[in-house]
Amino acid sequence: MLFYNSDKFFTDIKALAYQIDMGKYKDIYPVPRGGIYVAIALSSELGLPICQDPGAKTLVVDDIIDSGATRRKYMEYDFACLHIKKHPPEIYHPTYYISITDKWVVYWWESLLNESPAEENVRRLIEFIGEDPTREGLVETPKRFVKAWEFLFSGYNQKVEDIMTTFDSDGYNQIILLKNIELYSMCEHHAIPFVGQAHVAYIPNDKIIGISKLARLVEMYSRRMQIQERIGDQVTSALMEYLKPQGAACIIEAQHLCMRMRGVQKQNSVMVTSSLKGCFLEGGNQAKEELISLIKD
Repeated sequence: MLFYNSDKFFTDIKALAYQIDMGKYKDIYPVPRGGIYVAIALSSELGLPICQDPGAKTLVVDDIIDSGATRRKYMEYDFACLHIKKHPPEIYHPTYYISITDKWVVYWWESLLNESPAEENVRRLIEFIGEDPTREGLVETPKRFVKAWEFLFSGYNQKVEDIMTTFDSDGYNQIILLKNIELYSMCEHHAIPFVGQAHVAYIPNDKIIGISKLARLVEMYSRRMQIQERIGDQVTSALMEYLKPQGAACIIEAQHLCMRMRGVQKQNSVMVTSSLKGCFLEGGNQAKEELISLIKD
């Protein structure tokens, strides 16, 4: 997270104003609401008035281009902002900007509103479904929702290297399996949970890890916006990279609420995926068959 204070803001406004060709524009249009503070400051620097609706010679301004959705609405206009997130395609980049960042930016004026941008977005979603976010049961819901998401997606704040403490294998070269690891994740397509269990195994060469680390790997990758297939592949890829074992495997069985609560509404469906690497995939059937037998026991 990046806290963007007022001193940095006004320094960057001067730098942004320096880029802009004042002769091209008649006025400035602020994108509600983040663009308001940027527009006021730029108006003062450039001597251009703020308008209520964009016209032929209007410069549209905002604080940040995130997904690119807002930028798409104003593609016919020149656009200025302070920051761009790394993920929007280059076609949505503005005419003028200060920097590109991969961090969540908290602007100084947001603290004056006593509500984070994430909480405001939740409140808007509550309004979108036809509810009243000011009623007693929902007043604190945006804050609780954001706090819950911080936990549900805590995997983004973890790194494999912080988990993978290795030890000498002392010559052990048979299957190491941790099965029935509880798994809770969120489908990246609908932001609806899928839950199940993972079975993770590897055959060491020279190094092993504490058995709890296998569960931690599953936890780290599942606490992200995910698809089931990717979790298994990420777990085995991490094991192969950091342990250099003879092979690694991750088999996941999960129930997807996006299939139960909506769509086809099939209540008893279970999705099974496998990611096999090394000797579990290439070394014939013996290691794979032994693994399957151990999981079934």
